[in-house]
Amino acid sequence: MKRKQSAKAGAEDRERRMAWWREARFGMFVHWGLYSQLGRHEWVMNRERIPVKEYERLADTWRVKSAPAREWARLAKRAGMKYMVLTTKHHEGYCLWDTKQTDYNAVKRTPGRDLVREYVEACREFGLRVGFYYSLMDWHHPDGARCAKSEPARRRFLDYTQALVRELMTGYGKIDILWYDVSWPLPTPEAWESRKMNRMVRKLQPDILINNRSKLPEDFGTPEEKIVAGEPGRGWEACMTFNGSWGYYPSIPAEDWLSVRKVLSMLREVRAGGGNLLLNIGPTPGGSVPPEAVERLIPVGQWLKKNGEAVYGMPERNGDCFAMDRFTRTGNTAYYWRRFWAGREMTLGGFQTKLKRVSLLATGRTFAFTQTAQQIKITGLPMKCPDRIAGMAVFKLEFKGKPKQRLGAGCVLL
Repeated sequence: MKRKQSAKAGAEDRERRMAWWREARFGMFVHWGLYSQLGRHEWVMNRERIPVKEYERLADTWRVKSAPAREWARLAKRAGMKYMVLTTKHHEGYCLWDTKQTDYNAVKRTPGRDLVREYVEACREFGLRVGFYYSLMDWHHPDGARCAKSEPARRRFLDYTQALVRELMTGYGKIDILWYDVSWPLPTPEAWESRKMNRMVRKLQPDILINNRSKLPEDFGTPEEKIVAGEPGRGWEACMTFNGSWGYYPSIPAEDWLSVRKVLSMLREVRAGGGNLLLNIGPTPGGSVPPEAVERLIPVGQWLKKNGEAVYGMPERNGDCFAMDRFTRTGNTAYYWRRFWAGREMTLGGFQTKLKRVSLLATGRTFAFTQTAQQIKITGLPMKCPDRIAGMAVFKLEFKGKPKQRLGAGCVLL
């Protein structure tokens, strides 16, 4: 009985902590580190087998402009994002804050500033929730690989890891997300002492959310470069690159960046599956946001100002509601995302629920409709798509009950 009560209390606490995150839907991922100077992918140290001593020289050449994090946060706000996650330490092992555990950090070396503090202050200035990415894998630390084969090395590396995480959880006020990554080379959560470490984190930050990459499920899953809905009721967040690289990669052509319509389509897809979208930017070495990202995120934000009702809010998975995949839903309201336009009428087939009202979400303009057992015909539409931002209009369909759509394999004979 006590175990059941404890599990119930834990689930209730998780829902309390996750309430803001489930409403937020959209966040900015920022991959930024020494690798940004090379502009050849954030795994460049590994991919090109650059020796540690050679790679270390980058710690003395990193030139960062004034207040780049304010630029990121301002853009995130304009884009309709509600939170940010910064790589405080990526696999390369370079710490972006004034850690006492190693001199291999952004204060002791270049740029000579606490970049994490600047980031936290920028998030708070623009009203964004604060997330810290932390890579468990470390290519720079001498025990980062040998910890898998030597118990003394494992102990040293875990002491180092736990001390770094403790600093992040105590030096910057309230932190909303801890986003672990790559639990190599140790094979189990016991080897990583993940439960112990995460208990420490929650003691220091009682409201924090923790992802699933310390080899424990924790609060939410993180499908990478794909949108795959998690289990019903469990939080999940699709983390996606804008152009195929997490770090700055200037040679990627503009056509390989996600379009405005693609970003919006991903938002619809994660919303329909009850998840979030964490979309990455890879700033330049100096910290500027690549223009290709700016050119796309500003229109996304303009579109969300008009149509955000179809995106934000507590998750309701489409489940068995819709046979077609162009919908999101809140209660008895369905939002139909129309990508292609075909004249002044629109027909939706297979709805089993009585429709009360149809309107264009961006303007509130209502439309006449008729409904039969198999069809909803909506008339009086503009000849061309009314959305001038992305050519994607959202229709708000208000039903008398939970909307359900059924389309069989064949036609219905009347």
